[in-house]
Amino acid sequence: MELRDLRYFLAVAEARSFTRAAERLHMAQPPLSRRIATLEARCGVLLLRRERPLEVTDAGRFLAQQARQILGRLAEVEGEVRRIGMQRRRFFAIGFVGSTLYGPLPRAIRAFRDRYPDVEIGLFELTTHEQRAALEERRIDVGFGRLRLAETPELSREVLVDEPLWLAVARDHTFAGKPVVGLGEIATEPFLLYPARPRPSYADQVLALARTAGVELKVTLEANDLQAALGLVAAGVGVTLVPASVAALRRDDIAFIPSADEALRSPVIVSHRKADTSPLLRAFLERASQPKAAAH
Repeated sequence: MELRDLRYFLAVAEARSFTRAAERLHMAQPPLSRRIATLEARCGVLLLRRERPLEVTDAGRFLAQQARQILGRLAEVEGEVRRIGMQRRRFFAIGFVGSTLYGPLPRAIRAFRDRYPDVEIGLFELTTHEQRAALEERRIDVGFGRLRLAETPELSREVLVDEPLWLAVARDHTFAGKPVVGLGEIATEPFLLYPARPRPSYADQVLALARTAGVELKVTLEANDLQAALGLVAAGVGVTLVPASVAALRRDDIAFIPSADEALRSPVIVSHRKADTSPLLRAFLERASQPKAAAH
């Protein structure tokens, strides 16, 4: 489906007339009718009832609603691109893995926005490996990940925080009242691993940490992401390990328990291009490295 098709269809749906829509679009009616017919064939449904007056079907009303949102968002993007290109507004792109949204990243963004309200911030959820490629291709300015990748001549990587991992269990689980829990105890429980893909990822980091401690986790299900894993934990399907910062969620249906294993930790690693001397990057890194209490 092309954007042009959405514009054509929306014009017809709003005008309730091929003739008036063609006039609005500054085109002849026959090619407009053919484009709408081709769109209907592609969708496999009737979008318009060609009666007098022209009627929009339920499927057509849904498409018109979506088309308005898509075309409206496109107009916003075009405006932002124009402002950035004319240097009326600067752009700073951040790559992140989902679990870092509970650590230093939100505080850094808030402090950065307070200092630079005119800068447009772009947030892109990417794996640590994807962030490395995005930095090298200049698609992002900084990345927040968890995997300790091999150093490269182009990129600088720094551990901001080395978080302990906590166990997440359903509130009525037998572990819920324990002050701490060991990996050996977790080994007997159905374990929810996340993210399911792409790999390698935080999931492999957790498995490796457990194996180093001589424990083989009983993985019974893989969840797409952290939120899906927590939903399954709350449902009593199994248990999982999360960075300690996630416990700040304070969910009523989940208990978060510290691990008795000191080595069970996951770092938050910030990456950027070594050659990038941008004042915006320097300012953002300064705020990202501030202690929690000083970031507000």
